[in-house]
Amino acid sequence: MSERSDPVADWWQTAIIDMEPGKIRLRGHPIEQLIGQTSFPQMIWLMTRGSLPNEDEAHLLEAALVAAVDHGPQAPSIATARMAVTCGASLNGAMASAVNMLDDVHGGAGEQAVTFYQQIADDIDNGQDESAAIARGIDGWLANESRYIPGFGHRFHTPQDPRAPRLLELVKGAADAGTVSGKFATIAAGVERELHRRKGKPVPMNIDGATAVIYAELGFPAPLARGLFCLSRSVGILAHAHEQMEQGGRNKGPTPTEHRWTYTGPNPISEDDA
Repeated sequence: MSERSDPVADWWQTAIIDMEPGKIRLRGHPIEQLIGQTSFPQMIWLMTRGSLPNEDEAHLLEAALVAAVDHGPQAPSIATARMAVTCGASLNGAMASAVNMLDDVHGGAGEQAVTFYQQIADDIDNGQDESAAIARGIDGWLANESRYIPGFGHRFHTPQDPRAPRLLELVKGAADAGTVSGKFATIAAGVERELHRRKGKPVPMNIDGATAVIYAELGFPAPLARGLFCLSRSVGILAHAHEQMEQGGRNKGPTPTEHRWTYTGPNPISEDDA
């Protein structure tokens, strides 16, 4: 990119894209050289990290993205997309409504888990014993952040989230091949053991905990873990919104109309009045 001193041109500054008539470069790569040569996971890496990953790194990232695409209409984001379509929203409107649901509670656990793992890793790097660092990390998170440890346990998938073991298997293979260090997988396994010890029953890793292992192993900052989850879940959101558009239906709420809510205010209507 040529040097400029134009205050208008310099209003926005970016290292992501350079463009002029007939030319587009993304992170310095001509777009025509990326098209047909670069996979979508590699493109995500390039855009967010500034360099192209190798094939093994891209394969591991792709696995995490594939694993989290959908979790059914009971997931608030998916339900929102389907309801939005029945209210007349376009596909992009339904997707925007759904992605906005992916916040701290529904969608934020992956980012939180990366932060949690990194805190433990920092203590270990500073010389603390691994078991002590894990116990301290759990205690600190419960005291200062939440009563839940992000990435562990699942209200629906018991006794085990079927996605987590496969992802961890891929991480192990990548660690054996030298693609990643494996230290975050080791930390996550230690957290799982410690939670089991404290609870007296298994508290298995869930999809957020497993994908967080991958994102941390690959060096993604914690905030990007949430963004990557949004990218992944957008695939399921799009599929459900389009399916609902094909099925039709108007103004569908969260439950069938014959199932009413529980009223807790004054002077409830009795069955006789109804």
